[in-house]
This record gives sequence, C-alpha cells and structure tokens, in this order.
Amino acid sequence: MSLLYRTLLRPAVFLQDSERAHSRVLSFLSRMSRTRLSLSMLGTLYRSPDLPVNLFNLDFPNPIGVAAGMDKNGEAVPSWQSIGYGFCEIGGVTLHEQPGNPKPRMFRISKDKALINRMGFNNIGAHALHNRLKDWKDRGLWPDSPVGINLGKSKITSLEDAPLDYSGSIKILWKHADFFVINVSSPNTPGLRDLQESKNLEAVIKKSCEINKECSEREDNIEKPLLVKIAPELEDGFLEDIVKLVKKYKISGIVATNTTVDRPESKHTSSEKIYKEAGGLSGAPLKDKSTEIIRKIFRLTNGKIPIVGVGGIFTAEDAWNKITAGASIVQLYTGLVFEGPGIAKSIVKGLKKRVESEGLESISDAVGIEA
Repeated sequence: MSLLYRTLLRPAVFLQDSERAHSRVLSFLSRMSRTRLSLSMLGTLYRSPDLPVNLFNLDFPNPIGVAAGMDKNGEAVPSWQSIGYGFCEIGGVTLHEQPGNPKPRMFRISKDKALINRMGFNNIGAHALHNRLKDWKDRGLWPDSPVGINLGKSKITSLEDAPLDYSGSIKILWKHADFFVINVSSPNTPGLRDLQESKNLEAVIKKSCEINKECSEREDNIEKPLLVKIAPELEDGFLEDIVKLVKKYKISGIVATNTTVDRPESKHTSSEKIYKEAGGLSGAPLKDKSTEIIRKIFRLTNGKIPIVGVGGIFTAEDAWNKITAGASIVQLYTGLVFEGPGIAKSIVKGLKKRVESEGLESISDAVGIEA
C-alpha cells in the first residue's frame, strides 16, 4: 500500500501547493469520519496490530501517534485510529480564533524528505473546537484511543497574559482532552519561544495546573495529564531548567521536539532555495537532533519523566531509535506526508517484530535501553 502511494498517489498530490494538498487530504479523512461504515473500510486497509502501551494512566493501542499540526481543528478525529494510529494530538489551538500567517506558508523539500512551515497557529479557536469535538462525541464517533490537545498562545495575547490564554483554553476544552500539551516552542508566533525561559514557563505551568485542578474538582474526575512541548535547539542549561519545573509541578511528560529553525547543508540547488524560507523545519533533517534531545532528557530525569518523541520518523527503525533513546511513545507528521496512510501500520508491524526478536515482553521494555 505504501508503494502504491509513493509511486502513483504521491506524485499527483505533490503537484499541488503543500497546504492545499494537506487541506484536501484532511477533507477526505473528515468525510470518511462521518459514518461507522467508512471508518470500518479505512480500518480494513490500515488498522495496525496491537502493541499496547499504558502511559499517563491511559491505554494506547500502539505507541504511534499523529503529531500536532496535522489536524489542527479536529476535523478527522475519528479517522486516525482507523488508519493505524494509537493516539492523536489535535491543534495547536489558541484561545482566540486566528487566521495564521500570510500564504504561502508551507513548503516541501522532497529530495530531503522535509517540510518547512510558518503557519502561525491558524485555527478556529478553543470555543469552536469545543463544539466540533462535542459533535463527534454526540454522534458516537469518538475513537477508543487517546486524544490529546495541543495548546498555543494567541498572537494578540501578550507574553505577560500567556498564562491566562493557555489556562483559558484548558478550561473550555477540558472535557474533551485525554491529555493537554503546552506548546511553548513553535517558531512561528513572535516571542513564543521566550516562554521556554524558566520564569515565563513557570507562570504558564502554574496557572495551567490550577485550572486543571479546578476543572477536575468541578467535574468530579481526575486531573488531565499536562505535558510541555520543547524546541530542539535548547541549550543544556535551559533544558535543565525545564526539567526542574516539570518535576516541581509534577507535569506528566515532555514532548520532544517541535520543528527546528536550523537548516542543514544540501547538495541540491532546488532544496537550498526552499531552505531560505522562514519557518520551522520538520522531517528527516530533524531526526538525529530530536533523538539527541530525547536521550538528554532521559538521562537528566533517570527515565522517570515520560517523553513523547517527535521528529523525522519514517520507518520502524526510526521509531525504535527514538524509543530506545528514551521515548515512551512517538508521533508522526512529515512521515505521513511522504509515506502515505499506510505508514503507521507499517511502523507498528516493524516494532512488533523487533520486540519479539529482542526477546522483550512489551515495547515499553525497550524505552531508554540505548540512552
């Protein structure tokens, strides 16, 4: 199935503008999400074998997830499990609706299996997302696998008011998230990465924890896991400060990593031209950088803080390397664009074989064994 996509479908898709192609694929998945019959059809083709992981007191059918940015507005929530994913992370969503940056704002570097985007948190806003997610639930189409929500800061909100922005979104969306990810690392919102500085991040985390507790008491339910998503360029001192805050506030985990503002050397003139575009780079060039950050976090925390690994995963071997460096679960974005809808199933099957060949009882036994 992946070969069919790469040889026939991908060339046709790649003739289109990157963002337009993304929108059309998402629109197709949205339509397929609307009935159990169409979801069953997708599952027949793409559903992954079981490779269970229990993390954050949540049951993941397998450790492969959809990264934030793929389904910003929750348009295809029911479909992701049907095409093989063990969880999805929708968003980034902001408290206020916003159009994002001017187009064009997404670019492919096909020869290097990479993407550059400067989307700027374009999304429908927390209130509209709440309504959409409620509709999926009311129609009985909500997936069995965990659904996370990635939270960003609204562009119109000052850094000083960022804690109110993030916590406001948590309050609105609390009922629908299995976990929340506090995204302070997108390179496409001016000043956002300044929130990774200890004093700024602490204010956001503290307020988010307070609202999480309030919502849990109001709903008479346990608090939702909160995670923090970090950039791949963090120096060791900043990383250590973030780990200290994660421990202090008992944050559930760290998502490593977001896209990078760094650019690799390229032998292709066409690639060099695209690399000059502003924005965050994802895909194969990010693979080793994100894996090294995962390894550092695992060592800093002695493996006691769960890590979600993201960046440059295209194969089961790529996922295995992230997991053995310290990631408990991993996420895909660019890999899905280049390898097609069969990628999750392919990776899970490969990981399952690797677990068996290594004589392990579960994929969780592989976490950090090569850190």
